[in-house]
Amino acid sequence: MKIANHRQPVFFISHGGGPWPWMPEYLNTVYANLAQSLGDLLDSVVVRPKAILMISAHWEAAEFTVQTASQPDMIYDYGGFPAHTYQVRYESSGSPELAERVVELLEQANISVATDAQRGYDHGMFSPMQIINPAADIPVVQLSLKKGLNPQQHIEMGRALAQLRDENVLIVASGLSYHNLRMFNAHAAEPSRAFDQWLFETVVEHQGNARNALLNDWEHAPAARVAHPREEHLLPLMVAVGAAEQELAARNYHEKQFMGGLSVSNFAFGELKS
Repeated sequence: MKIANHRQPVFFISHGGGPWPWMPEYLNTVYANLAQSLGDLLDSVVVRPKAILMISAHWEAAEFTVQTASQPDMIYDYGGFPAHTYQVRYESSGSPELAERVVELLEQANISVATDAQRGYDHGMFSPMQIINPAADIPVVQLSLKKGLNPQQHIEMGRALAQLRDENVLIVASGLSYHNLRMFNAHAAEPSRAFDQWLFETVVEHQGNARNALLNDWEHAPAARVAHPREEHLLPLMVAVGAAEQELAARNYHEKQFMGGLSVSNFAFGELKS
């Protein structure tokens, strides 16, 4: 159902590392600023969404694939963390109705789409959602990336789903603006700063075809392959941009000293509460 004169915004967020919301030693230190930003996310929207569509960097499939379970299980897709983090739960429901609508919109746009009734929630969804909405009372549906990680295909997928925003669905693209686990420290301060500045200028200072063209050519950005040796954590941004193609963006989270020196950013597209 369309909400009169209201269109939900779109967010590109950092989901952080592993199960950090359940680890106070990280939640209250390294991730304190990110937690503040994510915790404010729902307060920043004008109308509380009826459902959330989450595109996570941690799900790739041969075709764009939508999760259809009414109560998805948990996927503990990380290693080396304390035992209790393999027992955590995020108990939101799924939404077969939203999943069906996603399929309908993608098929209308002649985009091949599959469904998966067994797919659970990965940490690209449940870690940020634990901070965004700890009550877990908003249904969440995950949608995969497509193998090959073609930027234009993900922009087009986002464009096909933009109508959901008029139906009170919040689209959240969950990745990281910088993701190089071999250089996740102060040694990457300069390359992360260079890429983050390019990303800010591209996303915030451009829109429409100009922004799309720059993002399609992201590999030629400063320090691009240092920031993203593999681009699965950047590709959710392409979906967000596609879903808000003609709208301005704002950087709603930024740090210059994350993990000792990394520059990182989140972005919001569309109308936010003033």
